[in-house]
Amino acid sequence: MGMKLDEEYGADRLLQIETDNEENEALDTLNEDDDSGSEISNHSVHAPFLSQLDSPTWPQSYRRSMDVFTGVTPPSLSFLKGSSMLSSAYMRSQTLTPEHSLSKPFISSPSLDREEIPTSNPSKLSIVSSARYSAPELPPSQQCSYAQSVLNAINALCGIGILSVPYALKEGGWCSLFLLFLFGIITFYTGTLLKKCLESSPGIETYPDIGQAAFGLSGRIFIAIALYAELYSSCIEYLIMMSDNLGALFPNSHMEFAGIHLNSYQICAIISTLVILPTVWLRNLRLLSIVSAGGVIALIVVVICLLWVGVVDDVGFHPSGTAINIARLPVTIGLYSFCYGSHSVFPNIYSSMKEPSKFPSVLLISFSVAFFSYLGAAVCGFLMFGENTNPQFTLNLPTDLVTSKVAAWTVVIAPLTKYAITLTPVAFGIEEFLPSPQRRTYVVSLLIRTLLVFSTLVIALAVPYFGSVMSLIGSSLVMLVSLILPCVCYIQLSKDQITRFQLAACSFIIVVGLISAVFGTYSALTNMV
Repeated sequence: MGMKLDEEYGADRLLQIETDNEENEALDTLNEDDDSGSEISNHSVHAPFLSQLDSPTWPQSYRRSMDVFTGVTPPSLSFLKGSSMLSSAYMRSQTLTPEHSLSKPFISSPSLDREEIPTSNPSKLSIVSSARYSAPELPPSQQCSYAQSVLNAINALCGIGILSVPYALKEGGWCSLFLLFLFGIITFYTGTLLKKCLESSPGIETYPDIGQAAFGLSGRIFIAIALYAELYSSCIEYLIMMSDNLGALFPNSHMEFAGIHLNSYQICAIISTLVILPTVWLRNLRLLSIVSAGGVIALIVVVICLLWVGVVDDVGFHPSGTAINIARLPVTIGLYSFCYGSHSVFPNIYSSMKEPSKFPSVLLISFSVAFFSYLGAAVCGFLMFGENTNPQFTLNLPTDLVTSKVAAWTVVIAPLTKYAITLTPVAFGIEEFLPSPQRRTYVVSLLIRTLLVFSTLVIALAVPYFGSVMSLIGSSLVMLVSLILPCVCYIQLSKDQITRFQLAACSFIIVVGLISAVFGTYSALTNMV
């Protein structure tokens, strides 16, 4: 037994020595590139930023855990290349079977003790290598083609916000559609600013990396907390959405338990949580990341159902509404801004592209598709239901129609894949705070994820207001992550090169974001109370 342990530890030490040599070679190459005036030297490299390459900081798991959002169309599984999705997924899962034994921890032990730096491309070194925090159930980082990147961006942008845009139009009036367009333009521009921030220094690959490059460790932690809060709150929205639509399908369900009366919404919220829970226990999220690409398909199905009910099932379109409602405009601002809140994923989409220079056109196409989708749903939904429009237009569809049931079940099923991959980055971020022996315990990882899921249930039961919660998220977190922070970070990183126009544009966006955040957050909280 002793000899066996010595062999194992000897192998580990050998691996450590080899890894150190690779790190030194990579860093030497990086220094040579800087001295020779290569492409890296054209960036505004900050010495304190590069000095932090060997200082791992929280969150180390962000890049890998967020790459699952760009793995919805990985090259080996994409229909764009004519391969079989199911057979490829099966082969990959079979190849990785030894690593995915239930006896294995969520996080591989060796990866926590060493850093792997790819020697093939030292200019892309990350502040904190994602390999330091390797999670076996996450898909490996892969380069995506242009078409795949467009699909990933559309899948990120076109989400559950489409259910509330008719309600937002009702609240703000017809003139509020200009705000939908304005926020689309602004968030597109801030998306391009994130690209420039990523290119400002070698090694920046994620949103927290941008924060660290601009404002040091405090900037990294602040942005990470904001991003995790946005992801966590999205999980709450998924649960409320599922519960509302299930409750509409079974409106007469109720239960008495230990003297406590549970209505249909509460019962459906508990059932939805129990159904979702096993998905967050999965050790391999590759299949979920592929299936989650169906979010775009679900979006199309729901919109078709809306149009079908309006045109074929004789609900009809009835012009109504006011030009503008100033008093309710903050709610509309929060709902519209929520629709474009995907900036936490954009750096990962950029970093995964084979041709990053085409990222602006990827954003242009995806934002255009998102805007016209939201615009069409808003106009059609409001014309159909007028002042009776609910925060989710699926709740307005006549319950006796097959089309309505298809839309409701589509909305119920879609979050089953989205919830787990949205919560996973938050779970990994929390697990990083655990001492090493505890971190390697699979049971502890399950416990953390279970507690996170039930915490979203508690909030969904306490605040069962889909529209108000979405407006709160849009007014506070999305304004911060998608409007304010990209501009602030860009100004800080490019203060020696920024033009007057760019400074004026960024300043304008920051002011708009701050004002919208204050009034929108206050309005959303007031509605909840």
